[in-house]
Amino acid sequence: MKAIAIRPGTPDSIHLRDLPRPSLDEIPGGRGVRVSMIRAGLCGTDADLAAGEYGVVPPGEDFLVLGHESLGRVTEVGPAADVPLGQLVVVTIRRPGSSAYDRIGRPDLSTDPVFIETGISQAHGFMREEIVVDAAYLVPVPDPLEDVAILTEPLSCITKSLRQADQVQGRLDLWEPKRALVTGAGTIGLLATLALRLRGLDVTTVARSQAPTRNSQLIERLGARYVSTTQNDLPALADRDGRFDIVFEGSGAPALIEPAIATLAPNGVAALFSVTPGSRLIPVDMARLNQSLVLYNRVIVGSAAAARDDYARAVATIGRAQANEATRGWLDELLTDRIEGFEAEAIARHLAGAGDDIKTTIEIGPGT
Repeated sequence: MKAIAIRPGTPDSIHLRDLPRPSLDEIPGGRGVRVSMIRAGLCGTDADLAAGEYGVVPPGEDFLVLGHESLGRVTEVGPAADVPLGQLVVVTIRRPGSSAYDRIGRPDLSTDPVFIETGISQAHGFMREEIVVDAAYLVPVPDPLEDVAILTEPLSCITKSLRQADQVQGRLDLWEPKRALVTGAGTIGLLATLALRLRGLDVTTVARSQAPTRNSQLIERLGARYVSTTQNDLPALADRDGRFDIVFEGSGAPALIEPAIATLAPNGVAALFSVTPGSRLIPVDMARLNQSLVLYNRVIVGSAAAARDDYARAVATIGRAQANEATRGWLDELLTDRIEGFEAEAIARHLAGAGDDIKTTIEIGPGT
């Protein structure tokens, strides 16, 4: 069985491997399900892994199979697995560790020092021909969404982040957000803009590039506003045009985080999602930030990964977008590049930064 793997901590170690075909018996209790992979998605996390910045091999192995964005079809089920043969599925990426949150079925909230994340840390990923997985980690996808369902995993993280922001704002007794700011116009920023627009919010999305670009045009087609941060100071923008009830940080740019928080309206919430690897020192006026948060009931929420229910909500959001006349086909335009099969060199070149894609997929097996 073919797979694409790395040696974590070793830059430029992407390679093709031949692995044994997995057995349903690997999953206890008869709950194993065989999934033939259709495609996997690439993202910035894979680029960081390929650069050797992080990643943890599974126990007893000296390599890690890449891939945490998945789409596949069920081809074999164990006797206790309640999953139909032929079901189109995506697979969640977090696996239970040892913390209290892991034990209650919420590995996305794990407090373990090292998480178990498929294709990232301690568990092989989805860039292989087949996987065998516990039925509990499968999320069904309607067949009509097959072409765009590879976007489920990144959208699930956005869904969770915004859901948690709403949960925190339950403290207010009245929470009716009207305006949102999204920082970043890559895949995450685009999907966050879509999710917020489908909720009916007035959305401004900011990024470095000056319009028009492909991404800025996609944002404007949603009825959102695109603003270049090279031409606009964020706090001044908020003072001029109005503050934001929700700020979604999806850029991963450390220098944008504090200015974005400074655009919050009273009682507003900033949802921080993007991870900023490495270390960078940026001066911040903590006295002013403290006053802003305390006096005006503002809050900052961090969020990582997603629960299975968030995957299901993401699938529902994709369905809404494809059914809505105003957004039908918009998600298809995010899938800008594809690599056919297990072309390790092509994948390595892509992750090294070649191209201006939005979302690249690895086409593994035939779809419908």
